[in-house]
Amino acid sequence: MFDKIVIANRGEIALRILRACKELGIKTVAVHSTVDRDLKHVLLSDESVCIGEAPAPKSYLNIPALISAAEITGADAIHPGYGFLAENADFAEQIECSGFVFIGPKAETIRLMGDKVSAINAMKKAGVPCVPGSDGPLGEDNIQNSRFAERIGYPVIIKASGGGGGRGMRVVHTDKDLAQAISMTRAEAKAAFNNDMVYMEKYLENPRHIEIQVLADKHGNAIYLAERDCSMQRRHQKVLEEAPAPGITHGMRRQIGERCVQACQDIGYHGAGTFEFLYENGEFYFIEMNTRIQVEHPVTEMITGIDLVKEQLRVAVGHRLSFQQNDVVVRGHSLECRINAEDPNTFLPSPGKIMRLHVPGGFGIRWDSHIYAGYTVPPDYDSMIGKLITYGETREVAIARMKNALSEVIIEGIKTNITLQERIVNDDHFQRGGCNIHYLEKKSGSQ
Repeated sequence: MFDKIVIANRGEIALRILRACKELGIKTVAVHSTVDRDLKHVLLSDESVCIGEAPAPKSYLNIPALISAAEITGADAIHPGYGFLAENADFAEQIECSGFVFIGPKAETIRLMGDKVSAINAMKKAGVPCVPGSDGPLGEDNIQNSRFAERIGYPVIIKASGGGGGRGMRVVHTDKDLAQAISMTRAEAKAAFNNDMVYMEKYLENPRHIEIQVLADKHGNAIYLAERDCSMQRRHQKVLEEAPAPGITHGMRRQIGERCVQACQDIGYHGAGTFEFLYENGEFYFIEMNTRIQVEHPVTEMITGIDLVKEQLRVAVGHRLSFQQNDVVVRGHSLECRINAEDPNTFLPSPGKIMRLHVPGGFGIRWDSHIYAGYTVPPDYDSMIGKLITYGETREVAIARMKNALSEVIIEGIKTNITLQERIVNDDHFQRGGCNIHYLEKKSGSQ
């Protein structure tokens, strides 16, 4: 096992990685910006290194500073967490070239799956179902692009090949709007991702967002760990996740899971990863693969009993997976509510000092968070300050525990989205299960 690793992230995921390292006897180096010196994982780590000022480009996105932190502390590897540089192929490549281990897949695999067009082509070769589309980047020929749209059928969606997080997308309902939509998306993609390649897909009007968690080692072994339903979204950002997905049968899970495993083996994937799908009318349609640990990984851990971060570390050092597919048994149900420092109605960020904090407890309750009373939430980063996770032998029990847990949380000094989460778990449609990805947006808009 590694002797020492650098945790190249902040917040709750940095603390989650640190805890896994402690269980495995790995020493940790916490890197931090000037405003993050009081983060919990920084205070608990074996060593810490300040890597720059608060703006992410001067610290958490500063590749030379991160690699220097590994060099001066004598670390073996770097764990990127999620966000920041977690899916940056250049970062992974530079880490390996500097003599360290990147805790994630190979740089060429990140590049392959980070480009939406090449990822879709790779999935088609592996037999993974994809959304009907242009089967490649769109050119400048408006007539040809119109033919693509007619073949696919309106409405269509124009997507940036290098996009993500809801950016670089535009829905088109009629031919007269197509050329302008392509042009605008291309310009937006160039500005946001320095890549103006765009492609076209059929726009599914009432899909759910369902994803498959996978683990793979460097010896060609891969397994799938059930699915998560992440359909509760606002502006393409997930708000609440659950596992397993309501209405997905064991046979459906096995069929799509085995295709994901085959895809991992075909592209030589290793580490933790997630295949994201749109699901409509009983059909799965691949949209992208996240080549990292996900924010919502705890719900999968709760229903399988498998520690995904520890498996990441074992795989990165060269061990075989600790589990085979037959060892993966889905038990019960789990929910995760993302707790954000934001106004629950306007969704504006609410940084500031936490004056009072009380977190819930009890059977089946998990709280993943870096905050504490007296901690100041900075305005420089993502607004998520914690994740509240519940587990129950049934979905109904998991929901009941989440209601109780949300009612017990006290966070004073800043605004949070807890009241929004309470509205969701008390919503009749959500309690029945199977809401589509537009449900929360439409419901919020009507209130």
